[in-house]
Amino acid sequence: MEYRDQKSTAVNLAGVELKNPVMVASGTFGSGEEYSEFVDLNRLGAVVTKGVANVPWPGNPTPRVAEVRSGMLNAIGLQNPGIDVFASRDLPFLEQFDTRVIVNVCGKSEQDYLEVVERLGDEPRVDMLEINISCPNVKEGGIAFGQDPRAVEAITRAVKAKAKQPVIMKLSPNVTDIAEMARAAEAGGADVLSLINTLTGMKIDIERQTFALANKTGGMSGPAVHPIAVRMVYQTAQAVRVPIIGMGGIETAEDAIEMMLAGATAVSVGTANFYNPYATMEIVEGIEAYMDRKGIKDISEIIGAVR
Repeated sequence: MEYRDQKSTAVNLAGVELKNPVMVASGTFGSGEEYSEFVDLNRLGAVVTKGVANVPWPGNPTPRVAEVRSGMLNAIGLQNPGIDVFASRDLPFLEQFDTRVIVNVCGKSEQDYLEVVERLGDEPRVDMLEINISCPNVKEGGIAFGQDPRAVEAITRAVKAKAKQPVIMKLSPNVTDIAEMARAAEAGGADVLSLINTLTGMKIDIERQTFALANKTGGMSGPAVHPIAVRMVYQTAQAVRVPIIGMGGIETAEDAIEMMLAGATAVSVGTANFYNPYATMEIVEGIEAYMDRKGIKDISEIIGAVR
């Protein structure tokens, strides 16, 4: 047997084994079907679906996307068809693939999240839940759940009490201290953390002298945010014991490996999917080539190796 066949790219997230650490970031890959002509979903560690709410959300008015240097701004507003359509249309499609399925859950109140979490509890195709706490909490004046450590711990605890699958809490970078938020999620019982979600940004069209996005502000993602994401993943890895899914501007295998060296067990590819639909496959192959070049037998050897 060749050495090439002996290396292991498998990683473990709270008892759920992924064949490799590469997944997709919620909202950049639909629910998998949209990219299935470009990407062999069987070769991904996991498919992470677009955010799913208890009822359909129309999203924000247009324009909702703007290009910026080395990145993009989006203010889609988590438009989605709701849990009923998702369960009847998207989950059956994913049945045919040998990959993990992680469903991203969004809500405007604690009850919204819990309704979706309970509905998904009986879906055997759902391996894990990713809870998007960058949503505004309508009952608390619109401040995002993820910007107050007490709210982070409370929503995590509430979700964990109802969830039948392991729970990933997706952290917002729009906070003073990411480690404080990470510790709050861990205290609430989070099985895994994912970060970073988008950074709040703005673009103004100087010719029209108006905002580029109808929402005025939007979430910034793409290569420009990568160094910030690496720093936050590193800080979080020093603060908690639970596994981390690192994301933010990953477009190459080098970016993914850097994130893992900083402490991420797995990585999510987001904005890169829009301009290179083959990005995830190139990253999977690039990680394997790196392991061959460095003589690494098990991918877990590099997780958090830089301290």
